[in-house]
Amino acid sequence: MLNRRHLRVKVLQSLYAYHQTHASNIKQQEKNLLQSIDEVYEMYIWMLSLISEVVAYAEIDATERAHKHLPTKEDLNANQKILTNRFTLSLSQNKEFLAGVKKYKIEWSFEPELVKTLFTVLKSSPEYTEYLEKTGDTIQTDKDIIKFIFKKVILKSTLADQVFEEKFIFWSVDKDVLQALIAKTFKNFQFDESEKNKLAEVTGNWEEDREFIIKLLETSIRYDKDYQQLITAKTQNWEPERIAMMDTLLMKMAIAEFINFNSIPVKVTINEYLEISKEYSTPKSNSFINGILDKILFELKAEKKINKVGRGLIE
Repeated sequence: MLNRRHLRVKVLQSLYAYHQTHASNIKQQEKNLLQSIDEVYEMYIWMLSLISEVVAYAEIDATERAHKHLPTKEDLNANQKILTNRFTLSLSQNKEFLAGVKKYKIEWSFEPELVKTLFTVLKSSPEYTEYLEKTGDTIQTDKDIIKFIFKKVILKSTLADQVFEEKFIFWSVDKDVLQALIAKTFKNFQFDESEKNKLAEVTGNWEEDREFIIKLLETSIRYDKDYQQLITAKTQNWEPERIAMMDTLLMKMAIAEFINFNSIPVKVTINEYLEISKEYSTPKSNSFINGILDKILFELKAEKKINKVGRGLIE
């Protein structure tokens, strides 16, 4: 699921787009931010749907084999055990999943070769053969083959990667989150009664997380000039064009948290943005941002603008 670091990255992406397009409508940017979160959930539903499609293709494959010109005995009696897989049967009855399929208008006819290709890979694997021969399955053992389909068939497929990359602009960034959501789904689906099995949630507490990202975006934009002045005062020896835009945005977000988020420890804020800089900025950004934020934090504390509340937060 999306943790606070992932959510900060989503805000960073929105701020970057805001400054690149020289937008002025904060509310529209908020809408775009929330849409980017919803797209993670949409990606999740598409992936669950693809897993189901791969499983369902066993019936099409069996029919095609039975109608071959010279079918073998094995072709005429193709093992379709996977069609009774408890995980996918439960998923097909899950109200949240069905609502998501309807909401996002999910269907795979636009890429007819994808499902066939994935099933062909699955069918030729020793893991699938072992699954078909196994007896005494439970929902726990049924999940093992679904995990294999997801991790070793779909995620290893160049074609599947291409399809999702074309459909979701942040596919490469959100893929790790998607894997966490699918893993959570496997954990949640542990009952034979389908109504007890729940989909994963995009965040741990959406009500609080929604408030967090909206406030972070709003304050970073509203006080942009003030935060820029703080940064400029501490980077007088640097030519402005030499400071990466991502570095500036990350520092502004950190300052926004220093001043406006009383329940987030300063150390947590600094650590989060330093970690994000390792992935989204330049190799030297980590030490640069750390040095500038230390100076700004010292000044803000001296001016008594840092007011953290709660146990362990008062410095």
